[in-house]
Amino acid sequence: MKYLLIVLVFVFSLTLLGCESRLGSAGLGAAGGAAAGAGGYEYRIHQEMKRVEEARDEERISQEEYEIRKDQIQRLSIIK
Repeated sequence: MKYLLIVLVFVFSLTLLGCESRLGSAGLGAAGGAAAGAGGYEYRIHQEMKRVEEARDEERISQEEYEIRKDQIQRLSIIK
């Protein structure tokens, strides 16, 4: 979450610089869209991790299954 916030602040600060030209505006629009997409992706991964933790806490899955799923989810994350 911390890294996502840093990226978003950086992208929005570049917005002021990119408005001087069409190319800059288009590039920042693409970068902003990519950042928003990445943020949504990471949010879904976070939600999935919470779901797996809840399943473990409620003893619907074993600790071993939890570790396997946790590893799979962490591999999907963009932010390492």
